[in-house]
Amino acid sequence: MDSGVMKPAADVAVGGGAAAIKPPTGLRVIWSSFSENKGAVIGLVLLSVIVMMALFANVIAPYSPLEQYRDFVKVPPMWEAGGLRRFPLGTDGLGRDMLSRLIHGARVSLFIGLMVMAVSFVCGVVLGLVSAFSNSLVDTVISRVMDLLMSVPGLVLAILIVAVLGPSQTNTIVAVTVVFLPRYVRLVRASALAELGKDYVTSARVIGVSTLYLMFVTVLPNCLAPLIVQSALGVSEAILEAAALGFLGLGAQPPTPEWGTMLADAREFIRSNPWIVTLPGLAILVTVVSINLVGDGLRDALDPKMQRS
Repeated sequence: MDSGVMKPAADVAVGGGAAAIKPPTGLRVIWSSFSENKGAVIGLVLLSVIVMMALFANVIAPYSPLEQYRDFVKVPPMWEAGGLRRFPLGTDGLGRDMLSRLIHGARVSLFIGLMVMAVSFVCGVVLGLVSAFSNSLVDTVISRVMDLLMSVPGLVLAILIVAVLGPSQTNTIVAVTVVFLPRYVRLVRASALAELGKDYVTSARVIGVSTLYLMFVTVLPNCLAPLIVQSALGVSEAILEAAALGFLGLGAQPPTPEWGTMLADAREFIRSNPWIVTLPGLAILVTVVSINLVGDGLRDALDPKMQRS
């Protein structure tokens, strides 16, 4: 006889009672929400292809990105009149294979974006948590320094830093990291302050956990969702900033196959040989759009307010 009490869904047997239906895990829920965004899935596929190209550039690229073929200068892509199957995307003004340079350029640009994101993330987490947990003087100093950095336009600040340090790929990473650091610090500080008044933090303090444990083990995991989204979007913005510095001659220096530097080198051919300019620009466009689509999908998946009921 039915007792009238409903059993939880997790206890209901499937196919004769062999296995119980288990509630979906956190990763399954995130992936289910992420996969509902078709644009995010497309972006993930494109980004995966670009990452694989960057990782295996030495294997995939048909030629060295620095090798010059003096007899094949400014060869058009193979689908244009005069194009050669030997150079599917043509060659640049020095006879270097465009396809090989674009593939190796993906490695350089993604490396810059990931390094900027990683350093900004780590430094931002540390400074943000210190600001949230410290006394008013330390909090004020950190906050005002971040406000000062944010008051200067990002590209202008990056140009100023590179002008002082000198143009190079390493200094580009340093400059863009300084530009992006305030947004991570402010985000971590705001998230941590919102968590400090909750019961689990009070309980942790009552049982006497150390401040470092409270900061990095108790509070930080509950601040990661917005940080993950910001990190994903920050990679694309870092790639754009690095490309802008490269275009201005302040980023990675020739003959490094960085997309912004390739654009700068090809400016003089914009009318006569437009593919030399168009292809690096398209590479930047596709990569940035792909990362932004993935970031939007992560935002929808990690933000409970964005998830469908």
